[in-house]
Amino acid sequence: MADAAFNSDAVNMSSKKRSGSSDDQWDQFSSAKKHQVMNKTSTPHAEDPAAALANARHEFGEHGGVNMSIEASATFTVMEPETMRRMFSGELGPDRDFFIYSRHFNPTVLNLGRLMAALEGTEAAYCTASGMAAISSVLLQLCSSGGHMVASRTLYGGTHALLTHFLPRACNITTTFVDIRDHEMVRREIVGGRTKVLYFESVSNPTLTVANVPELCRIAHEKGVTVVVDNTFSPMVLSPARLGADVVVHSISKYISGGADIIAGAVCGPASLVNSMMDLHQGSLMLLGPTMNPKVAFELSERLPHLGLRMKEHCRRALVYATRMKKLGLKVVYPGLEDHPDHALLESMANKNYGYGGILCVDMETEEKANRLMNHLQNSTQFGLMAVSLGYYETLMSCSGSSTSSEMNAEEKELAGISPGLVRMSIGYNGSLEQKWSQFEKALSRMQDSSLPKKI
Repeated sequence: MADAAFNSDAVNMSSKKRSGSSDDQWDQFSSAKKHQVMNKTSTPHAEDPAAALANARHEFGEHGGVNMSIEASATFTVMEPETMRRMFSGELGPDRDFFIYSRHFNPTVLNLGRLMAALEGTEAAYCTASGMAAISSVLLQLCSSGGHMVASRTLYGGTHALLTHFLPRACNITTTFVDIRDHEMVRREIVGGRTKVLYFESVSNPTLTVANVPELCRIAHEKGVTVVVDNTFSPMVLSPARLGADVVVHSISKYISGGADIIAGAVCGPASLVNSMMDLHQGSLMLLGPTMNPKVAFELSERLPHLGLRMKEHCRRALVYATRMKKLGLKVVYPGLEDHPDHALLESMANKNYGYGGILCVDMETEEKANRLMNHLQNSTQFGLMAVSLGYYETLMSCSGSSTSSEMNAEEKELAGISPGLVRMSIGYNGSLEQKWSQFEKALSRMQDSSLPKKI
């Protein structure tokens, strides 16, 4: 049944269509994809992600509402007893408006998946209950017991723990970690016939290393390896699938949500992969069950249209602040700065007019100095909030080594380039730019004053 769910050419054979349905209602192929010609060695398509989203079909509500209806049902009825057997055998599926159970396919979640596929330029997408659910499910679908992966040394701490500890113990899947900038090392560690996946983040968490997506894909594809890219840090800015990646994963909890109020994820990739993940007998999403609530899918589908506007402002302010912080003598890491080692690479791959990302890092060298800076920024001047995550309208700050990368040991952090005093800042857009910059300067001044010896 799952195969039909993403087949844009499926013939409508059913008389069970609900009122208002169209023959292509569950076409998972975005209109953007139909105009896209991409192979693993071609140049990236120039289509703007916002334009791709706008080209995706707009789903109307049941009674003609401009917003789609929420299909909150856990289970779905059939009109004839024989239909259920045909559904479970795979003969009838969501492409013809036949649904079994919302852990499998849900109309509202399917619609969000269609939008995510348009955003990333992939054939299909399906959304999950969290970003980690998306990552773990796709890796378990691509790798069996005894499988091997190659991954970047610098990854979100939860992902690193999944690859380092959980998958070897529970699934006998091992990972070799590499410097993702060292392409010879990547090539050397990929074992033909054994390595199944090359995994990396388009912009790494938290060091902001930019991966050379086209070259890494070329290396992996020469050896028959699937490339999975986490694009959580750079939606709209980078489009890994248009650069050659096979699969793109997201924590939608971050920029795409934008409100720090939703936990969600997405897997964007070939229809064959997404369908296999929803297979009744072998699908990792279907059988492990990290299902997205349709009410969450509805909310997220309403936020995607203004993602481009939000990203542009996140990125604009991050560049301004990074430039000014550097002039103040701070050690700033931001790929928008010309002295960043990956600045030219990012410019060559990035979608135009979206900037260089909304995250910057300030290396205070020690955790004690990092904590003092963040304390002043939050509690003295209200520049931002000490909290993990990113993509919120307020600036969020954390000392990565003792928070989001704490799953890594000291040696792993050193190899990843994570300084003990590295402060990751997800730059928000609340308030005016100059207002927030004044708050930053005041906090820095107070920190410096507090470090001076007191006069007797």
